[in-house]
Amino acid sequence: MIHHLSLGVRNLHASMRFYDGILGALGFRRVFEDDEAIGYGLEDDEDILCLKQRDDAAAPGPGFHLAFAAPTRAAVDAFHAAGLRAGGADNGAPGLRPDYGPHYYAAFLVDPDGHRVEAVVKGPAA
Repeated sequence: MIHHLSLGVRNLHASMRFYDGILGALGFRRVFEDDEAIGYGLEDDEDILCLKQRDDAAAPGPGFHLAFAAPTRAAVDAFHAAGLRAGGADNGAPGLRPDYGPHYYAAFLVDPDGHRVEAVVKGPAA
């Protein structure tokens, strides 16, 4: 359904550090960059998430968050740790969320611009 999503960020370098870490933990990489934008995905020039430098950027309000699919629970753990190392704020440590399903394993962060992000895997532990 979604081709790509763009987020406005106030400091592209700080956001790059954060998203390089969290998305790298999930198997994604930078697929393009220039002075005003960085794209992440799996294939060169095919971004799924794009960060765009905007001096007036503001995160959406309560109720919005962006959830990334993780391949394993270990990847969810690595996502969370990488985000904290890169200046993100904890918004929910890695763990099971039984209210969302019996195998819903997720972690939640807030990026340097206030965007709420999640990594989730819904399968049973390996």
